[in-house]
Amino acid sequence: MSDDISDVPVNIAVPKTDATITVRVIKSFEYRTEKSLVLHHLNLETMTVGQLKETVRQAIQTQPAWKPYRNLTLDTIKLYTKAHGAKTTNLIINLDHDDWIFEDDSKTLADMELENESEVSFFNRKAYEEFKQHPDVKWES
Repeated sequence: MSDDISDVPVNIAVPKTDATITVRVIKSFEYRTEKSLVLHHLNLETMTVGQLKETVRQAIQTQPAWKPYRNLTLDTIKLYTKAHGAKTTNLIINLDHDDWIFEDDSKTLADMELENESEVSFFNRKAYEEFKQHPDVKWES
């Protein structure tokens, strides 16, 4: 075995000033329609929640692969999982832990306890609240 391999988990080994975050942009909860945007080299200590939202919106408006997502009203970010953390059994979003919703756009991502290799969901809050009341998945019916 090589001595170059570290036992330090990647979420701790990589500094918060050069993180990679996956943003799961949710188009439909009922049909489990989402597309992931991987953002590299983010400084979690200076980037705010509001800046992250704007970065993702800009990518959706300018990158051709995101054309079907351009008419969405995306207004809410919620933590989905951290690296080496447990994932929810719901494939589209974790319906528990509403305290993981990023309510304050002025807080930095580090303030929200994001770290390298974290995943967040970006979605329409009204659609999320409706799905929570009736979490029916239509494509399985």
